[in-house]
Order: sequence, then structure tokens, then C-alpha cells
Amino acid sequence: MSKQTSKRRGAGTARSLSRASLAAAIYLAIGSAAFAQEAAPEAEQQAVTLDEVTVTAQKRTENLQKVPISLQVLDSQRLDDLNVTNFEDYVKYLPSVSYQTFGPGFAQIYMRGVASGGDGNHSGSLPSVGVYLDEQPITTIQGPLDIHIYDVERVEALAGPQGTLYGASSQAGTLRIITNKADPSGFEAGYTVGLDSTSNGGMGHVAEGFVNLPMGDNAAIRLVGWKEKEAGYIDNVSGSRTYPSWDADSGGNGTEFNDDLAGKDYNDIDTMGARIGAVINLGDNWTISPTVMHQRTEAGGFFAFDPVVGDLEVTHFNPEYSDDQWTQAALTIEGKIGNFDVTYAFAHLDRDVDGASDYSDYAFWYDTLAGYGAYFYDNDGNLVNPSQYIQFRDQYKKASHEIRISSPQENRVRFVGGFFFQKQDHDIQQDYRIDGIADFLHVTGWPNTIWLTKQFREDDDQAVFGEVSFDFTDRLTGTLGARHFQADNSLKGFFGYSAGYSSGTGEAACFDQTDFNGAPCVNLDKKVDESGTIGKANLTFQVDDTKMVYVTWSEGFRPGGINRRGTLPPYLSDYLTNFEIGWKTTWADNRLSFNGSVFRQDWEDFQFSILGANGLTEIKNANQAQIDGMELELNWAASYNLSIGGGVAFYDAKLTDNYCGFTDAEGNPVTDCADPEAPSGTQLPVTPKFKGNLIARYSFDLAGGEAYWQAALSHVGERKSDLRLLERSILGDLGAYTTADFSAGFRKNDWSVDLYVSNLFDERAEIFKFTACGETVCGASGVDPVYTDGQVYTATIRPRTVGIRFSQSF
Repeated sequence: MSKQTSKRRGAGTARSLSRASLAAAIYLAIGSAAFAQEAAPEAEQQAVTLDEVTVTAQKRTENLQKVPISLQVLDSQRLDDLNVTNFEDYVKYLPSVSYQTFGPGFAQIYMRGVASGGDGNHSGSLPSVGVYLDEQPITTIQGPLDIHIYDVERVEALAGPQGTLYGASSQAGTLRIITNKADPSGFEAGYTVGLDSTSNGGMGHVAEGFVNLPMGDNAAIRLVGWKEKEAGYIDNVSGSRTYPSWDADSGGNGTEFNDDLAGKDYNDIDTMGARIGAVINLGDNWTISPTVMHQRTEAGGFFAFDPVVGDLEVTHFNPEYSDDQWTQAALTIEGKIGNFDVTYAFAHLDRDVDGASDYSDYAFWYDTLAGYGAYFYDNDGNLVNPSQYIQFRDQYKKASHEIRISSPQENRVRFVGGFFFQKQDHDIQQDYRIDGIADFLHVTGWPNTIWLTKQFREDDDQAVFGEVSFDFTDRLTGTLGARHFQADNSLKGFFGYSAGYSSGTGEAACFDQTDFNGAPCVNLDKKVDESGTIGKANLTFQVDDTKMVYVTWSEGFRPGGINRRGTLPPYLSDYLTNFEIGWKTTWADNRLSFNGSVFRQDWEDFQFSILGANGLTEIKNANQAQIDGMELELNWAASYNLSIGGGVAFYDAKLTDNYCGFTDAEGNPVTDCADPEAPSGTQLPVTPKFKGNLIARYSFDLAGGEAYWQAALSHVGERKSDLRLLERSILGDLGAYTTADFSAGFRKNDWSVDLYVSNLFDERAEIFKFTACGETVCGASGVDPVYTDGQVYTATIRPRTVGIRFSQSF
């Protein structure tokens, strides 16, 4: 107890230091600005301006300040300045975005408080936030591709429903990663190498490079490659686990040990990849741009810690790893027919994720609470070690086609519209194993497999979409948009136990004895389809050349689908309706920009995922919610030397009806119950009431080159871990945290060197709290003398990391 109290005191000190650092940074930034303005000549102060940022959020090339969307952008320079290499690096500078993660490639992304939580299961809901790589959607069921960020032009975060232009997986918003394209105008090349050291961990390194090769006047190829090692920081410490049913009297020794798997820093990550893109200009009007990108990420270990074992420590008893490799091929054709712009975008994604995870928590807690270990024998009738582990393989295929046409942007009446088709396949294999079990206990054809999930999921959607804008005057513009969609979801295959273990589920419930992709039979074959129309209306008023206000009503949706527990009804579509007032303004001769929005969102019949019996994901519609919010962003070119920028978001996300935890026979949520699992007014999980960041950068001449220092702070408020009150009390809240990143460097001619430290105060930020099985089982309190409060894991950010990098361009 005293050890845990000491840790809490240390955490409080770190938070106090972080808050002090935030105040100090603001004071330093303002003081530096004042000093810089006093020192710089008056003419220079008047001449400095903010750079223009170009975006394609509305599928047209536009100035950010002219786009009536709450839109945050990290351009190539900002990505480089912040040392961004992956999703977790850039998401902390996007106030509208929240997330949970099980490790690289398994992030669940949420925007604007539209979050119910969930376990990210392969048979779960489609994502509510769409992620795009250039023109291509790259979101899969378990999360988007975790793309290494290098040679990237910008990252765009479009907050709020983007359903008319981006469709089903953009219910709450859209993230877009825009890469640098091949350029026939000239040769260009560059590389970066770096080393880093992680506290409580090991050493990492990175090597990146690109080359742009013109092939005559009308064609070019761009080659990009990277290789990165991220040091581990979680230790799997030696320990033992005693199973009550596996005792000496029954032929077992009762206790297992993990000495052969124990090790320090065992969650390291190795990533390597390449991208080749080309551009071919066919005269003045048509361009063909093919791209192929491949990446492989091999991760070891577990990306959370067990506070009972220790800080950044677990005691696990089976191998854990993931091997995530994918290839994305894309083709974009752009041209003109008369005065109309025509774009065709095709993409094809193949993603394979193989891995293994420890599942001994499930075995231990079910044995402790219900004696499940007594059911696992060998062929001679002797009890075996009931410890479970999972071997999994997920194979994704995704193909999309979009063709759209847009009229000249200068026309008083203008439009963009088109057709979209997408097909997603997911081949699912989850093999739950107990070594040495009797032949009659394992699933037929799968030795040592106590439970098998072998299913094929298909999600198809087609849509026709469009937006029309009309300039009532030279300052007032109205826009109407709509998207009509058809969505289908099917799930077929096998899940469950052998007939020797269960007389009512698994093989015993099969209605088709045909072999299914290696599974013994079929006990699930269901499909749902639906169609609908969503809309958008916007009114934009250009106050003057530098200031604009807008009002928007918009809708987003997420299709329903099939529960893999076949006895449950399908879950229904959920819809989000957004009412928003926003503004885009620049001041002081374009030295200062101040953008913002206030909004209300109504979330209807939202989908909620829980771990039900036997650890199976169950998805139910959970009634209604309302999110009120405000987003603000400010950028200031204080002087030639100093720039300051930041953003904040405030959210009040809560239920507006009771969540009773069950639906009627048609799948509609029931709201009238005596003891709701979450009453009306309950705060939604995952999203804080406040999130913000502040970045200050000061550069100055030194020794014939340019030197700089930079401070970047990010704060995330307290969050709820679960929607349901009981499960929330078991897991506990996610505490507020502040991180500080600092860097300094020097550039001269074509080379630069940068020193940086991320998470300076070594914050143990709580990103996600979870249990390995149902919270009321694996999180049970007072059952085990060690885990008196249950076994709850905490996923955290990378500890303090210090690094150096060298870059050169040609």
C-alpha cells in the first residue's frame, strides 16, 4: 500500500511540474514575442505574415481560410518541426481527435466526443472516423493503417460529419494524410538518420530517404523508403500464477511460471516500408498518378502495464507479438472535359495481421470464480495447465472506386458530385489454445484449440453524392449536399467449442456440416442490407477578404451489421446530426489567424460494443446522446523569429436517454427500465471535456546558418473509461495529463541537425484502461489476495525519449 501511495505522490508531482511547464512556456513565448518585436525593425514587423495553407477537404484545391469546415492542418513543415513519425505523434496536436489503442495498427479513433468506447473487435462496428491516404480510404475494422509519416505534404483533420463527400466511415469526422507527389519540374532528394533513447527502455533508430526523378518534361517518379526501430519500455517480469482447479490432488502442480518469457523492454517495434509514385502528364488536360505503398510492422510484447505488478510492468505467461504488413495500390486520373474537372480514384488494399497474445487472465479469473479449470483434461484424464493463449490471423482486402466531376470554381453556380463503390473483405481466424487437452475437447481438425473463430465478413457500400453551391452575392454563398447510399454487411462461418466440450454451442450448433475455410462446419450465416439518404446545408458569409462566418447543418451515418453471436439480433445504423456556427479570420495584415466553431450534435441509436459471455463482442444500439462543443485555433507570426500556435476543444458529451443494456425484438434500444446501466445525463467515455495544445518556435541567425528552439505542450483532461456505471467503477477514470516536447537545432546550407526530447516530464498518461475479459470477471474485486481490485491494465504513451537526427537535402 505504501508503494502505491508513493507512486501517486510522484504522479502528482509530475502533473504539477507539467502544469508549471505549461505556464512557463506561455510566459516565455509572450516574453520572447515582446522582445522580438522590440528588437526587430518596424518594417520587418509589418512584413512578416502567416504562410497560406492549401487543402483539398472539399475535394477542390482551396485556401484553408476559405473552407467553411472546422479543419485543423499540420503541414509538412509543422510535421517536421514536431518530429512526427506516426499516428500517436500527430494526434496530440489535433484537439478534436481522441483515441484508444492496443498497440501499433490497432488504434480506435474518435472525433468531437462521438465515442461510446468499445473493444475494437474484428466483428465490431465500422469506425465512426474515416482515414484517407490521399484519395483512398485506409480504415479497416480493427483500425486504420498506422502509416509511417515521412515525405508527407500535410495531415488534415475535418471535424464533424463529412457524410456527403466521404460516406459511411466519416460519421464524426475524417483524417486525411496527403503525401508529396512526383514532380517533373526538377530533381530532388533527401534523407534523415536518427538515434533515440527511451526512459525505462532501450535505444531506437530511424533512417528515411526520398528521391524525385524527372523522366522528361511530362513524367516523374518519386521513391520513398524508411526503416525505424522503436525501443520497448514494458517489462515482462518473472512471476507465477496458481490455478485453484489445477492442484496436486487432481494431478497438477497448480502453479505456472513465466521465467522462459520474462524480459525487459519486450514491446519493441520494427517498421520498414517504401512508396513509389509516378505522375504522367498527357498534354495540358490529363494526368495519371499511380502509387504503390508497402509497410511491415513487427511488434513484440504488450502495450499496457499492470499497476499491481509495477510501473510499466506485466507478468504474462504466453508469447505475444504482431506482424502487420500491407500493400496499398492506387491510381488517380485527373483531367478536363470541356470546363469540367473529372477525377477517377481507385485503390486496392491487402493487409495481413498475424500474431499471438496471452489470454491467461481469462483462464485464471474464470477458474478462480467458477472453477473452469476443472474441465480441461488430457487423453489420460489428468488435468492440464488451463492457461490460454490466442493465435490470430486477420486478412483484409479493400477495393474502392470513385468517379466525380466538378464545375469551374469561379462559376456563380458550381457543383461537385459523383459515384462511389467500396468492397471490404475480412477473413477472420482466432485460435484460442490450451496445450495438451484431450482430443475430444479440441475443435475438430484443430489440436489444442478449445475455441475457434473462423469467419468471413463482407462490407459493401455504394453511393451517389453531390454538393451544389450558389453565390447569392459576392459575399454570401449557400451550399446544399446529399448522399444516397446502399450498404450491405454479411458474416458467415464458425465460432465456438467442440461438440465434446459444449452440447449447445460451437460444433453442436452447426446447421451446415460443410468445411468452411478449415473450420469443421458453419453455425453462422447472416446478412443485412439497408439504404438511405443524408444531407448537408451551409450558408457562408464573407465579411471581408480576411474574415468569414458560416452556419452548417450536416448528417453522418454508420451502417448496421451482424453480431457474431448468431442468437443476437443485428445492430441498427446510427446517425449523427450536426448544427454548427463557425468562423475563419485573419488579422494584423495576415500575421494572426483565429478560427473556431460552436456546435451541437445529436447522436441517434448509437452502436455500443461490449464483451459478453465467453468474451464475445456484442453490439447493441444504446439510445440517444448529445454533444455540445467549441473548437478554437490561433496562429500568430509574432515576428520574423517567433511563431506561436495552438488549439483547444471543449466538449460536453452525454446521454439524453437511459441505457438499459438491451433492445426489443427488432433491435431498437429500450430506454424505460428501473435500473439503467447508464442513466440519462451520463458522460460519454474516451473524450475529455477539454483538450488543447500550444506550440512556440523561435529561430535566429547563427554562424552563417539558422538555429531554433521549440516548445510544444499538449493537455488532455480527465475522461471516463466506460459508458456503463458498474464497469466504469471497476476500471476507474482516465486521469488528466500534460505532456511537454522540446527541441533545438541548427540548419546550414543543405543540412540540419536536431536535438529533441519527447514527454519531457515522463508522464504516465492513461490512454486506455481495460481488462482481458469481461470487467465483472477479470476486474472482480476481493477474489484474489494479490489483485484485490481486479486485474485492470493501463495503456500509456511512450516514456520520455531523447533523440538526435541529421537531415540533408539535395
